[in-house]
Amino acid sequence: MSSNFPTLAFIGGGNMARSLIGGLIARGQAPAAIRVAEPNATQRDALVQGFGVPVFESSVEAVAGAELWVLAVKPQVLPEICRALAPQAQAQKPLVISVAAGATTSQLERWLGGRLAIVRAMPNTPALIGMGITALFANADAKYDQRERAAGLLAAVGPTVWIDDEKHMDAVTAVSGSGPAYLFLLAEAMEAAGVAQGLSKVVAQALVRQTLHGAARMLVDLPEPADVLRQRVTSPGGTTEAAIDTFETGGFRALVNAAIVAATRRGAELSAGNE
Repeated sequence: MSSNFPTLAFIGGGNMARSLIGGLIARGQAPAAIRVAEPNATQRDALVQGFGVPVFESSVEAVAGAELWVLAVKPQVLPEICRALAPQAQAQKPLVISVAAGATTSQLERWLGGRLAIVRAMPNTPALIGMGITALFANADAKYDQRERAAGLLAAVGPTVWIDDEKHMDAVTAVSGSGPAYLFLLAEAMEAAGVAQGLSKVVAQALVRQTLHGAARMLVDLPEPADVLRQRVTSPGGTTEAAIDTFETGGFRALVNAAIVAATRRGAELSAGNE
């Protein structure tokens, strides 16, 4: 990723914006070139103290002269903010990257006045520790170099993948956006089951956390797919097979699929609600 981004403006200075700003600065971006609009005075002070970036109460002030805008606000305020910025968007013609959930590129383009290069990004919460993954979709007005700049920016918090059809962004949200919560739920259940079998809460928590951490590292670092890694741990007639058989008999795969379908459907409903 290039460390020489043009002047860029973050609209919103919350957790995701802070993660991206920190990642960019760690990779060589000059703090003075990162402008942040944040209405909360306490958060503005924290941004200055933490990163040394220029901060503004007004989005209109923050985007002045910025060639790249990052929309990192809550979905419910996004239409209003975009409409307020539309005159500057049309005058400056920036590359717009949105990490706000739910809003499509066509909605963003309409709110901002039309004919802009827009990239929609869906990072997940491990981005907060630099371990996320982000799916990206670019509209037809985004040129190759703009796509590369968008991917480079999001690479500050983890790897990126491109999708060709924006309708698949709802599935991305269901799989990776919501995905960390599924793992946390599994961890809760495993810890509770361990305690029920006589382990102390401290021991059960330590075992579960490191087991999931180590297994996730194997899944990422080793070339074998998940099914092969699972089979290697599952000895015939052993304890793991007994547990896996219980999962399968209980409809584990169907339940996971139903959960992803429900999350995908809800994502589509939320996007439609922005019309």
